[in-house]
Amino acid sequence: MDLLTANDKPGRHPDSYYAATARAMVEHPRIDGDIDCDVCIVGAGYTGLSAALHCAEQGLDVVVVEAHRAGWGASGRNGGQLGSGQRLDQERLEEMLGHQKARQLWDLAEEAKRLVHDLIEKHAIDCTYRAGIMYLDHRRRYVEDSRNYADKLRDEYGYEQIRFIDQDEVRALVASNSYYGGTLDIGAGHLHPLNYAIGLCRAAADAGARIFEHTKVVDIDTGDKTRIRTDRGAVRARFALLACNGYLGNLSPPVAERVMPINNFIIATEPLNDDQAHALIANNAAVADSRNVVNYYRLSEENRLLFGGGENYGYRFPADIKSFVRKYMLRVYPQLEDVRIDFGWGGTLGVTPNRMPYLVRLAPNLLSASGYSGHGIGTATLCGKLASEAIIGTASRFDLMASVPTPRFPGGTAMRTPLLALAMLYYSLRDRL
Repeated sequence: MDLLTANDKPGRHPDSYYAATARAMVEHPRIDGDIDCDVCIVGAGYTGLSAALHCAEQGLDVVVVEAHRAGWGASGRNGGQLGSGQRLDQERLEEMLGHQKARQLWDLAEEAKRLVHDLIEKHAIDCTYRAGIMYLDHRRRYVEDSRNYADKLRDEYGYEQIRFIDQDEVRALVASNSYYGGTLDIGAGHLHPLNYAIGLCRAAADAGARIFEHTKVVDIDTGDKTRIRTDRGAVRARFALLACNGYLGNLSPPVAERVMPINNFIIATEPLNDDQAHALIANNAAVADSRNVVNYYRLSEENRLLFGGGENYGYRFPADIKSFVRKYMLRVYPQLEDVRIDFGWGGTLGVTPNRMPYLVRLAPNLLSASGYSGHGIGTATLCGKLASEAIIGTASRFDLMASVPTPRFPGGTAMRTPLLALAMLYYSLRDRL
């Protein structure tokens, strides 16, 4: 079964809140026949569109090939949170890689946030950015770690935009008894992810990139030129980039051994009045909690609560996504029992065993960047830029990210899904007990 077609109607964005409120989007043609270019990028999400934009701005002839629509995958379906740092915290990165490399990765992550802001401003991308993410502890024993981590970022990394919040402040800001403390990061924030992707697509096309939608890649051959064969023709390119994340399929077994797809789900309530919305999240920040299967949520422009929760690891989404996610929402906000759910949708993201992105040079002229593990808005945008640098001939920053060791999933592609499902079942039981 193919994740590109298992859960969604071909060639259209899923019926999500984001699609219902998306800005106008140009429909790009299919590939019909064979074409040549300098750079071919497979996947029109944040990574691919960022790489296309940055390559095109350097005068390269760029072709982007997308099986459905630009922003169709995780880039147009996610929780919309633009977080600080890498997916792993700095303490774990220091243990894994040493302080110097951990600091370099922190600096790249801060650049990723700046890059998103710069692109939004430069290209007038209307994606309603709002500042602030609260990271909240659902266990009392985690609170001291949150306090210490905020201190560490301030004292050792010079990051002044995060602070500890105690239980009283949390409950003044979030109308839930689920949390005991946490941090508030005003240097992080949240946005409309599909509108951001649409804006990147427009910017890349304006810079000269040729974007082809409704065109599925079926095979890739490397040589003096890379040949990307599609269901309607082929692209011959001097360089190619796989920017497929959770929708890679069988295009690259070495990547699939380290990046596996998992499914995550979001609901959107009916619009709430101002008093109701302010009571749920008083400061209009986004929220992500400390559960291993994370709950993440925020308010939309129309005061809808957008709530993400729950995962599964097969090809199929739940038959009733609204009911599947609603139970997670009611554990946090039982007072929403009678609130109508207007939208429910799912998406597939790519995760790695250590939750760090996997960047790799598969051949001298073939790169891959994926595995953002739920931290993709900034990281994927930056990794697209790093891939463009490597293509142009300055690979040091791409190589820095690629030097982070990414183990294979135990058992390879055959066993990764059942083993991860067992691991996440264990962690979800820990969350409950």
